[in-house]
Amino acid sequence: MNKAKGIQTAFVFLMILLLLTIIPGCNPVSSGGMEQGEGGPDRLGSWASISAAVGRDNDWRQIVTDSPFQLGETTVKGSWNVPDGKQDYYGIAYGTYPSIDGSTVALPMAVEFARQHLGFSDEYANDFVGFSATHGAYVNLITREPNTFAGMIRAEDTFLDEFHPVDLILATEASPEELAYAAQIDVTLVQKPICYDAFVFITHKSNPVDNLTLEQIRGIYSGAIVNWAEVGGDDAPIVAYQREENSGSQTGMLELVMKDLPMLPPEKVEIIAGMGELVDVVAEYQNNSASIGYTYKYYIDNLYKNDDIKILKIDGIPADNANIRAGLYPLSTCYYGVIRSEDANATGGKFLDWILSEEGQQCLKQVGYVPYLEN
Repeated sequence: MNKAKGIQTAFVFLMILLLLTIIPGCNPVSSGGMEQGEGGPDRLGSWASISAAVGRDNDWRQIVTDSPFQLGETTVKGSWNVPDGKQDYYGIAYGTYPSIDGSTVALPMAVEFARQHLGFSDEYANDFVGFSATHGAYVNLITREPNTFAGMIRAEDTFLDEFHPVDLILATEASPEELAYAAQIDVTLVQKPICYDAFVFITHKSNPVDNLTLEQIRGIYSGAIVNWAEVGGDDAPIVAYQREENSGSQTGMLELVMKDLPMLPPEKVEIIAGMGELVDVVAEYQNNSASIGYTYKYYIDNLYKNDDIKILKIDGIPADNANIRAGLYPLSTCYYGVIRSEDANATGGKFLDWILSEEGQQCLKQVGYVPYLEN
């Protein structure tokens, strides 16, 4: 590493550690948005969208033994001044373990992989794993960029190689725009389904409507149905929230639900961006009896628990695991392991093969996903 790059690396490490220690012990919080709330300073990227703890259950068990996926060599990267003198900080290579990025909903599986393969505690695993969310993850994979939200072992002042490109992402299906971008720069993506989930619609528990047909949902989001009374509810205007373009949820909405039917323009809100600039963004879901929104079942069940939210049946069918696996729920879908085609025999491809092994599928089941290959 040349001198300039070494200085840059030390500066990055110092700023990360400073950010992480300004408010020690800060827990993830949510602003009420579906996948883009504002978390505390030490919960960046997708972690800012999670209101529930990501840890192991009491019946957690070690499934992986003798893992070939391990981190590489640890070296001293530099030191900084502390009250008692100087303190070293360290760098560690990814070794045979992949750099993973992905969708918010896939964070718990990556945390479980770190526990299983690397023997990490929950604290270490949660620090080690961080995602850019769906679109950012796809861009990182396609362009061979690093995942800047991942790769630290805070309690040991150790940081993963910040220049290592993403090897594998765990995500919802790529959008047409993301696939087109990959093709534009001559990158072919390999997407393999690794587990099932359900694309679900949510509203406040006080809303008397418990079920909508798929055609009614399409009517709501195309503007043909504008009042809850038209679908058996109260006489109140429907507030139909959307997600931002190329988010995993928005891609799911367009591909699974709307297909070729145009959607209403999304609700917008004004926020303050860098340098005090006001920008318009897609409004987050606000939970009340007039609202409807959409997300993935695993997310709402495990990562953003809210007793005031209920999941609507679709065509009279609840989104339970049995109906999802059997394909009875109309909006059953999958999460994917995605690699670049040239990496099929490299770290990313080898780890994806492991995820689809019996051992990998058991790990997914242990943290609440519906395995793709379970008999």
